[in-house]
This record gives sequence, structure tokens and C-alpha cells, in this order.
Amino acid sequence: QVHVVESGGGSVQAGGSLRLSCFASGSTFSISTIGWYRQAPGKPRDLVAKISSGGKTNYADSVKGRFTISRDNAKNTVYLQMNSLKPEDTAVYQCNVYIPAKSYEYWGQGTQVTVSS
Repeated sequence: QVHVVESGGGSVQAGGSLRLSCFASGSTFSISTIGWYRQAPGKPRDLVAKISSGGKTNYADSVKGRFTISRDNAKNTVYLQMNSLKPEDTAVYQCNVYIPAKSYEYWGQGTQVTVSS
């Protein structure tokens, strides 16, 4: 079992920055693909960014150039640095841990990000 915990959400004004953290327990972190997803009220959950075990990253077009995903395997933690935040970034951000070798995935509870204009 993998426990996933997000932190770092909050309220900021447009143009501000936040850094989200995703901690996942267990010994499989280093071989996992970690993704950040977000869901705004009345909208589907969308992928924001993900990072593979080898460090390959992918971003949604809407956040390219503003958000950066990174990982620290020694700390079992993935970070999402969010700069130049916009009101449309307001959502609940959730972390997904996918273990390809086992085809298992785990979700965190989510953290709220609110950007005011």
C-alpha cells in the first residue's frame, strides 16, 4: 500500500507562485511515474504535469513555461512549482502515483489552490 499526501496549496493573487509537494510512502517511489492533476468545479479532472522514473516530463499546454515538475527520490517527494498563476489555475490539485511494473496507481486527497484576480 502506498500513501500519498499533498501539501502546499493555498490562496494567492494572480501572478503569484506556489509550490506543491507530493509525498508517497513505500519503496517503489523511484520506479513510479508521478502526475499532478487538477479539477475545477464542474469540470473534468485534467493532467497538469507528470514525471517518469527517468525524469522525463510532460506538461499540459496551459501550464507550459509557468509550471515545473521535479522529483527527489531520496525524499520520496515530487514538487510542482507554479509561477505566474492565473485565476483559471484555481482547482483541487491531486497527486497520482503510478507503478508501471505492477500497473497500480494511488491517489492523494488533494490540495486546494485558489488564485484571485
